[in-house]
Amino acid sequence: MPTVRLNDINVNYSLEGDGEETLVLVNGLADDLESWGFQMPDLLDAGLRVLRFDNRGIGATDRPAGPYTARQLADDAKALVDHLGLDRIHLLGVSMGGMIAQEYALAYPQGLASLTLACTYAAPGPFCSRMFALWADMARQMGVPAVMRDVTLWAFTVPFFSDRPDDAAEFEAAMAGLDQSLDAYLAQLNVIQTHDTTQRLAGIGVPTLVLAGEEDILIPVRLSRSLHDAIPGARWATVPGGHACLWESPGPFNQTVVDFVREHAK
Repeated sequence: MPTVRLNDINVNYSLEGDGEETLVLVNGLADDLESWGFQMPDLLDAGLRVLRFDNRGIGATDRPAGPYTARQLADDAKALVDHLGLDRIHLLGVSMGGMIAQEYALAYPQGLASLTLACTYAAPGPFCSRMFALWADMARQMGVPAVMRDVTLWAFTVPFFSDRPDDAAEFEAAMAGLDQSLDAYLAQLNVIQTHDTTQRLAGIGVPTLVLAGEEDILIPVRLSRSLHDAIPGARWATVPGGHACLWESPGPFNQTVVDFVREHAK
């Protein structure tokens, strides 16, 4: 996959498909561009051109000292979009990626055809803040793989573990085997700890879909609903699954995204 020098870092990306509509995917915490593996076949089959990339701090993109912010990572995404000459895009961000996407929409609305914010919030609030502080403590004392094993329990639903034990074990092993240093993890974790757009969401003027997993307990559905309520004219949708609904229920997740993008195509 190609890399390009942007904002003083080397950014790893993949641009696939030859459709007229371009969808840019923004990863969550500790996820690299391969995390979209359950989305890519459906998105490409729908005729979309799809841009994926590794955020700073993960994958083959550089991992400079942090902490990072959502706006900083949004600036990285915009620099990549500009480098590739993409003058009209649809933007999809999941979890931390949804926070980055909010900052992107607020800072760079020109050329943004639609915005999908999945499994995310405007601000963490006291519940998520306590959870993320615990993750930071665990990472320092037990290592990042131990944290990621714990995250698996928050990300998937109870039926996923009972009905699909082999898939659950595979995901747990993949998350525990994450290639991310403690410093890089904490630098990215700061993004979700400090993100706060609550007083600025009325400034999002592009067509927006806020999407949640029906049983999300990691970022509780009520926080996603509050995000939706604060964005003028935003659409609301849910799909089966929890925080990791894009992996647990990729079919409904993908179809919801494709339908919204098509609705706002040229």
